[in-house]
Amino acid sequence: MTIEEIIGLVSGLDGVLTLTPEPGDEWPELSWGDAFFYYSPDGVVPANVQPFATIVTKNYPGDETSRLDRPDTFRVNIHAGKKELARHVGQTPDDPADTDTLIAHPVYGNAGWLAVVNPASNTEPAIRELLETAYRLARARYERRAESARGR
Repeated sequence: MTIEEIIGLVSGLDGVLTLTPEPGDEWPELSWGDAFFYYSPDGVVPANVQPFATIVTKNYPGDETSRLDRPDTFRVNIHAGKKELARHVGQTPDDPADTDTLIAHPVYGNAGWLAVVNPASNTEPAIRELLETAYRLARARYERRAESARGR
């Protein structure tokens, strides 16, 4: 799977806002070239809400174990929840930089995030399923917040 294929897949879901920061945008330079997916039917980046999935193309401070500084390397990160994490990932791999291997996110695995460096044929079915799950969970969270706000 390429970055473009993943962006196309997720962006095609109803109500998804895809943020792809570039030089000159209002977003921090570190985020340039990456992608962040939110459930936001109004098209506005939500305040105080984490994306339900991301694509990162470089190491972030404190998150270097996937070695994203290698050429043509990226990682898709999916917040599919602890239930899906337990279902898909048995134990932590020896090397979180292995490609096309579904792992607990090296930093946020305990919070229900999964990750794959350079997903390909081995992980594509799981990636598609997990992105759909993460989307449904994000949509449900959005709807609960909206219902709560209406009830005030």
